[in-house]
Amino acid sequence: MRVFLTGATGFIGSVIVEELRAAGHQVIGLARSDQAAATLEGRGVEVCRGDVAEPERLMVGARASDGVIHCAFGNDFSKYPEMGEIDLRAVSAMAEALAGSGKPLVVTSGMTAGVTGRLSTEADAAQTEGMWAVRGRPEALALAASQKDVRSVVVRLPPSVHDLQQQGLVTMLIAVARETEVSAYVGDGANRWPAVHRRDAARLFRLGLEHGHAGQRLHAVTEEGVTLRSIAEAIGKQLDIPTRGLGADEAAAHFGWLAMVVSNDVPASSAVTQQSVGWRPTGPGLLEGLLGSYLP
Repeated sequence: MRVFLTGATGFIGSVIVEELRAAGHQVIGLARSDQAAATLEGRGVEVCRGDVAEPERLMVGARASDGVIHCAFGNDFSKYPEMGEIDLRAVSAMAEALAGSGKPLVVTSGMTAGVTGRLSTEADAAQTEGMWAVRGRPEALALAASQKDVRSVVVRLPPSVHDLQQQGLVTMLIAVARETEVSAYVGDGANRWPAVHRRDAARLFRLGLEHGHAGQRLHAVTEEGVTLRSIAEAIGKQLDIPTRGLGADEAAAHFGWLAMVVSNDVPASSAVTQQSVGWRPTGPGLLEGLLGSYLP
């Protein structure tokens, strides 16, 4: 396939490029800058100049392709709601461009189900109110496109997509720990974050493109739930700094904007995903990485 990929030079997107090309697909990558364009060309990727905030350019790329993987998302989390609005417009534009074609549209989301007391599964719909709406509304819009003859598939990523280079939100926990010289968690730290190695996540995007069903949710989850306490303890051990629990009233001062997610308990299963598209994750676990090569 000719695959239009947004976020093609990013942490996950760059590995998706490798996955797609190794499987024989041609990649068209969205590039905002000359530097990004040169990087993509050096990797054998056809360039489509534009920005994820430019819906008309996204439509051009989508229409020139046999399928789309939308992986781009902003990284300024102080503007999280605004990033969600940009994402919503981007998904809307690409879904419109592919309407009536039967072509695949694979869209990135987060752990949006917001269920309590159990593992979330692929059957759980996204929450679309409050902060959940930032990823939940684009997810819902993408899946609704399946009613317009788009083979839309959502890949939900966990809070930690990890590798030596980055570890998702855990990278930000490490930065806070370095700055404050305390590796902290909130309460007893029993809340859980699922995790996945970046190469396993990239493979799932390819499998979703090739084998996903219209209106399907896929969970890029290898570890169903790693406790925040165990994450903090691993960071503290590797940085040789103390680890301690904070009261809820201390979280904002210590974590800044991260306080809104650091107490989240979002364990998730990928059993249906593994069975339906043949995904078999093989990468190392998050704690293995943190206690191994991820930290000096």
